Amino acid sequence: MICHAHPRFGGSKDHPLLWQIRIALARAGLAVLSFNFRGVMGSEGSFGGGTAEIEDARAAIGFIRGHAAGPTFIAGWSFGANVALRASMDDDRVAALALLALPLGETSLDLPPIPGSVVAFDRPVLLLASDDDAYCPLPKLREFASRVPRASVTVFEGTDHYFKGRERDAGDAVGRFAEGALFGDP
Repeated sequence: MICHAHPRFGGSKDHPLLWQIRIALARAGLAVLSFNFRGVMGSEGSFGGGTAEIEDARAAIGFIRGHAAGPTFIAGWSFGANVALRASMDDDRVAALALLALPLGETSLDLPPIPGSVVAFDRPVLLLASDDDAYCPLPKLREFASRVPRASVTVFEGTDHYFKGRERDAGDAVGRFAEGALFGDP
């Protein structure tokens, strides 16, 4: 399952980065569900500030569990990474996460905070970032990773919050991680 970036800043399931993630996950043998959060590109409802979108993510997890066998993997980018993490915190149906450009820096985004209980999140987590992202500063990401028991950090140099020019590399990293986390050693 894939969660997209902030709806108020043009986020939708159709971003080139997310296409590359879909391709890589399908190559890894996973059924892939990509959806738009409420109010995006014709989806019912209206923007829910990051809280209502957790309901969207949980409904998508339920849909996946009803239609595909095997473990559930979620990749989220930016706003979608925040939503994916919070939706997975108390949901044992999620086996592993890839969080790309998780917003941890000072932003104009009014996002609900990540719960302190993240220290008990004992499933594989890939934290994928770039070396030039004000929304996801590397020192804050590394500090966050140190609190998550099974987190690993991968940093792409020479790109930004959008992984511009490195979309395929980012997608491939997510695909390799998902394959290892779900079917082998992460």
